[in-house]
Amino acid sequence: MFRILLTRRWVVLTLVFLAVIPVMIWLGQWQYHRYQQTNRNNAMINANLAAAAVPMERLSQPGATIPIDQMYRTVTARGHFDPAHEFVVRHRTDASGDNIGFYLVTPLIQDDGKAVLVNRGWITPGNTMGAQFPAVPSTPTGEITVTGRLRPDETTALTGIRNPGGMPDRQFMLINSGEQRQRLGEPLLAGYLELTGSSPGLPSSAQAEQVPNPNDNQSDSMAVVGKGVHLPYAIQWWVFAALIPLAWWFLLRRDARLAARKA
Repeated sequence: MFRILLTRRWVVLTLVFLAVIPVMIWLGQWQYHRYQQTNRNNAMINANLAAAAVPMERLSQPGATIPIDQMYRTVTARGHFDPAHEFVVRHRTDASGDNIGFYLVTPLIQDDGKAVLVNRGWITPGNTMGAQFPAVPSTPTGEITVTGRLRPDETTALTGIRNPGGMPDRQFMLINSGEQRQRLGEPLLAGYLELTGSSPGLPSSAQAEQVPNPNDNQSDSMAVVGKGVHLPYAIQWWVFAALIPLAWWFLLRRDARLAARKA
């Protein structure tokens, strides 16, 4: 058996096995760290969703940046909608994830003069083609208090959505207060409010399909390991690393038996 280990084939094979084991251990650690990060993010989101509602101005100011750890906090704003600066966001899917349409975003002018971008939800593209602005729900008039989830400004780095610019009038690729600040005459709070309710309630003619709760669009299989598949992948890599020495020993014994039979 010792002579077999000194052959070129077995020297190369052993070196390859020795190199692969630490790589698999590292891959397992990387997946485990992603699992831990996923759990931390899930805990943060759940805590923010469960927190009591606060005025959006407590967490956002014009020109500021929404901290990621405040994402999905329930916030409120009171004022009146500004239909003149309403816009849509292209290539967004409905709650099922199967249909592509638009998000309808309407600024809300608060009583103190500051504006808030309110994502009222998803609307169907209908027969809209090219640069044509889609048919949108009506915009409520009068004083209204809106409630929703606080979201940071969308950027290409954060969402992966390219923003080529040059979009048709009142159509955009991202919901970004910096991009909209130039269109509005009022100071605009950073981030936006993802609508979940209002007082008074919106009439049916003014309703869009609300963006689902971030916990609502997780499949059952994702719930097995805390809404992520990283833990099974980590275990899988570590099992592979443990099996390599067994495979090495099995192949060595097989070659030794074959050599004995030839002798």
